[in-house]
Amino acid sequence: MAPPTTSMSVGADGVAVLTLSNPPVNALHPSVLEALFRNLQSAQADPAVRAIVITGAGSNFCAGFDINQFQQGGSNGGIDNDALNSAFVSLLEDGAKPSVAAIDGVALGGGCEVALACNGRLASVKASMGLPELQLGIIPGFGGTQRLPRVVGVTKGVEMILKSQPIRGGKQLLESGLVDAVVESGSDLLAQARRMAISIADGKAARNKSLFRTDRLEPYDQAVAVLDFARAQASKVGLQHPLLCLDAIQHGLEHGGLAGLKKEGESFVRASSLDTHKALVHIFFAQRATKKVTGITDKGLRPRTLKKIAVLGGGLMGSGIATACVLTGHRVIIKEINEKFMQGGLDRVKSNIMSRVKKGKMRKEVAEGALALLSGTTTYDEFRDVDMVIEAVIEDIGLKQKIFVDLEKACPRHAILSTNTSTIDIEVIGAKVPQAQDRIVGAHFFSPAHVMPLLEIVRSSKTSPQVLLDTIAFSSKIKKTPVVVGNCTGFAVNRVFFPYTQAACLLVDMGLDPYMVDKVIAGFGMPMGPFRLSDLVGADIGLHVGKNFLDSFPERCYPARIILLLNEHKRLGEKTGSGFYKFGPGRKAGPDPALADILRASREGADLMDVAKQLTAGMSSKDIAEFIMFPVVNEGCRVVAEGIVDKPADLDIASVMSMGFPAARGGLIFWADLCGAKYIADRLQSWANALRPKGLAGFFEPCDYLKASASSGTKLSAGVGAMSRL
Repeated sequence: MAPPTTSMSVGADGVAVLTLSNPPVNALHPSVLEALFRNLQSAQADPAVRAIVITGAGSNFCAGFDINQFQQGGSNGGIDNDALNSAFVSLLEDGAKPSVAAIDGVALGGGCEVALACNGRLASVKASMGLPELQLGIIPGFGGTQRLPRVVGVTKGVEMILKSQPIRGGKQLLESGLVDAVVESGSDLLAQARRMAISIADGKAARNKSLFRTDRLEPYDQAVAVLDFARAQASKVGLQHPLLCLDAIQHGLEHGGLAGLKKEGESFVRASSLDTHKALVHIFFAQRATKKVTGITDKGLRPRTLKKIAVLGGGLMGSGIATACVLTGHRVIIKEINEKFMQGGLDRVKSNIMSRVKKGKMRKEVAEGALALLSGTTTYDEFRDVDMVIEAVIEDIGLKQKIFVDLEKACPRHAILSTNTSTIDIEVIGAKVPQAQDRIVGAHFFSPAHVMPLLEIVRSSKTSPQVLLDTIAFSSKIKKTPVVVGNCTGFAVNRVFFPYTQAACLLVDMGLDPYMVDKVIAGFGMPMGPFRLSDLVGADIGLHVGKNFLDSFPERCYPARIILLLNEHKRLGEKTGSGFYKFGPGRKAGPDPALADILRASREGADLMDVAKQLTAGMSSKDIAEFIMFPVVNEGCRVVAEGIVDKPADLDIASVMSMGFPAARGGLIFWADLCGAKYIADRLQSWANALRPKGLAGFFEPCDYLKASASSGTKLSAGVGAMSRL
């Protein structure tokens, strides 16, 4: 493969065409930028050149700055913003010869900023433009905070940047003002861009300089009101880099585009030094690395194509799984125990898909094509040519074992036999079909299965590498991020997070208000607090799952009486209209005074109030968050030490994509390293000591991996290999 660069050719028409080249998306590697500016200098100095066109090799303009540089070149990617922005102005925007961007495919991030610095922009019908930098914890650094609001207006520009929301399609780009013209055929793009460049050079078309435009800006008071509202919204998230971005935009409005570029550079440096940036870059790379699993993807095997998928069970989970499969072009057959249940499953899939049509996310003909891939059955007759089965029935060991006996008889020998169980040992599920153990794998989807992005792939000691590789590839095909995990109670995600609600219940039994605890955890960045989550899942489910962990890990569980009491009072959460919260119309949750009696009974049974004064007096929001999250970290360390995950970063991705652990904190283990292993171990030990008289020390006792990391100074993210070398 040719090295990243920008090439230049000068035609007989006097147009210098500069082509960004770094397959597959022409990312702005330092070599691309260096060659771009070198060629711009040459073109501006060459008397034979009348105008300049910037384009991208292949089917994309440029997807932005090369993100690898944030790992290799330091937190700011080795960028000298002032020097780069000066070059953009002097060579591209305000040079002697006009420039035109010919945009095909994506022009995102730095690619969009290159295009915005050009004097004219021409796009294909499939082009898209946007500034998604905030997703990496930084701000646009090549002039985007200044030029975009001047091209599309402050309101639209702020919305695009804060939401990392690109504009897709040539027509939409033209309507927004981002481009000056649209070409129907991509093959005509370069030719028309050359003509536009010559027209600007001849003075027949306007030469726009985005940095100095004011015609699209709202009146100052209105623009400031937009920025103030955006600040108020961004402040609720608790992140600094969106505010730095808004400061740069406002500075440019008040002091002009050139001063705004200077402020943007300062804000970029500050944003790139934040832990948020490091965390989000970590998530970016860790998500892509989950598909690389030692002993599976390094054996030279090739994944087989899975065309026909059978789903056993058409309930909410089964229908969600079937939806994900048909939406990605797989033939799917849903099996149920009778015609009524089967039709219910098919109807749920149809409802899932048609809701996308109603929301404008899918064309009706595409939806109809997906539904044409779906069928139902009440027998195993049509299983003779399936490539994979996903069992999604209730959590009943006997039922699942019987199903797998039937599957082994009905399916071809190459078929993968998977279970969506969230709690049961997959070797137990397949115990009655020993001849098929190498084909049995866990495929644990999270609800709703067609929406949630994670697929936990559970391997037993007998699952073959080929089956695991096939399932990893299948996960990608259905647009899920795969995380391969070991076979244990709760696997990775549910096991690691079992202390989450238990620690929260412990705080409540020591006198804290559950609604205040939820507010603190939501402020930490979780989608909802543990008690609101309990009401969403159902206290009955919580009791059942909790018993599994109590049976498996009795020495480190807190048997929360309040969950049992909620079940006894039939307060199961949303499904019954009340749980920790009371639910009104539209499932709106609010505090429920009737919970007071249950809280009182739980606290009396727990008998913890004598130690509560020592532990909860003056507890800050930070203390509460750590009391709940540090036991989760501790269990995560056990999962790493036991090899349940292939690498610690896999647990970061699993925690973010399943439980909604804030990506801006980098995932569970990354965040733990920011806190420091010694700090976490010391806090856990102090709580263990305080609760030892109550027999609850085990809930907090730091595990060996955490203690070893604390004493050696090794990062938890280094993994078992680093610890064993020490």
